[in-house]
Amino acid sequence: MAADTVLDLLARGADSAPAIGAPEHKPLTFARLRELAARTMADLNAMGIGRDDRVAIVLPNGPEMAAAFVVVASCATTAPLNPAYRADEFEFYLTDLKAKALLVQQGEDTPARAVARKLGVPLVEVVPDRGKGAGFFMLKPEKPMAGKPAKSGKAGPDDIALVLHTSGTTSRPKIVPLAQRNVCASARHITQTLSLTPSDACLNIMPLFHIHGLIAAVLSSLAAGGSVVCTPGFNALRFFAWLDEVKPSWYTAVPTMHQTILARAERNTEIIARAKLRLIRSSSASLPPQVMTELEKVFGAPVIESYGMTEAAHQMASNPLPPRARKPGSVGIAAGPEVAIMDQEGNILPKGALGEIVIKGPNVTAGYEANPAANASAFSNGWFRTGDQGTMDEEGYLRITGRLKELINRGGEKVSPLEVDETIMDHPAVAQVVTFAMPHDKLGEEVAAAIVLREGQSATEREIRDFAAKKLADFKVPRKVVFLAEIPKGATGKLQRIGLAEKLGLGA
Repeated sequence: MAADTVLDLLARGADSAPAIGAPEHKPLTFARLRELAARTMADLNAMGIGRDDRVAIVLPNGPEMAAAFVVVASCATTAPLNPAYRADEFEFYLTDLKAKALLVQQGEDTPARAVARKLGVPLVEVVPDRGKGAGFFMLKPEKPMAGKPAKSGKAGPDDIALVLHTSGTTSRPKIVPLAQRNVCASARHITQTLSLTPSDACLNIMPLFHIHGLIAAVLSSLAAGGSVVCTPGFNALRFFAWLDEVKPSWYTAVPTMHQTILARAERNTEIIARAKLRLIRSSSASLPPQVMTELEKVFGAPVIESYGMTEAAHQMASNPLPPRARKPGSVGIAAGPEVAIMDQEGNILPKGALGEIVIKGPNVTAGYEANPAANASAFSNGWFRTGDQGTMDEEGYLRITGRLKELINRGGEKVSPLEVDETIMDHPAVAQVVTFAMPHDKLGEEVAAAIVLREGQSATEREIRDFAAKKLADFKVPRKVVFLAEIPKGATGKLQRIGLAEKLGLGA
């Protein structure tokens, strides 16, 4: 029987097996994790918090955050928030979520505390007890809390396990509610795709307020009866020491993190030689084929590029493990939900046709909360429209050509920024590139590219443009090339195309 609730999913691991770990700490066993889940359920119910009540969580990356996510989700609704938010952002999210409580770490100074007091949201401190294993904690309300929840006990398959906001790059962030059955289905899909077993250990470097880290690293590992070792967050200077200490069988990251790891690989060849990676996973943004090739060469492990989004509780498609083909530049085959290509009128298109990527399946949200307009445009004939443009080949491998809203409209000619990125990445001096739309007074938009050069390498704007012109049609060649020490990234490490022209002061 497939587990349809987080609590059922936690029942999979052997009592003495490690579940959650942290560098330099003894791991939390599955028996202890189940004990923590039972205690947290009793404590929250005694505070008047139960199923479908929202508990906002502002904790630093680490084992307590991972444990809090799964144990709170077993009996209530988790709402993880980025600890780096400022006061006005916390005020927006706590109000929008209608949070019944806010979990913060004891001794952690965060503006979320003052905001919660201002809004009358009860504060509950997470008091770590690592003597019982990394991630174990007690809950300590700031003020006495008592009440009877509307629905107590273990969450059911249709209760909401997790709510996250969309990134809101071009509009007000939307609330995405994910049911217990949605997140468990996605964890199961990842476990199957990667053939995870109880002997697998994931090194988590992803932020745990984001769907990628929560589901791909934490929940899928636990669903397999395996373990996840939670770091304080991505740190290129510490990554190889963690790799050496933890000896994980895999890690998952966004492309910018992989590129930063590669930049330091030469200095860590002995550690890499000792590493026991069975696979490396990449998701949340397109992985340049050149980076995939270099990663495989350096680590001697297959790189599995996957495709996910919040509304799908993360995974939608993935390249398979060897001996099946991994296609560089492709996000793989359907890996959980059904995947198809649709035109603007809602018709499913044949293989090879260009259109919008759509999905449907057990991991897909039932719809945005209190947003009928967004739901009307997002769902078509039972399919969810991802907002990504792409094609599917005869073997079912999906290739993304770009976010529909990120496509550059140069005087009516549509330019895929990903195509330009992939071309420029072949230049030997280029370490990173992001192509984006720049305002133009006559054409509407013009093609621009921001580039980070490899250490010790040099290139001019003219050289980059001439290089691109050898492979790209003239209208796709960037008219403006800017060289940066670092390209601005979002909170999860993804490169940001939308709004980059404004950030860099490139107006019409």
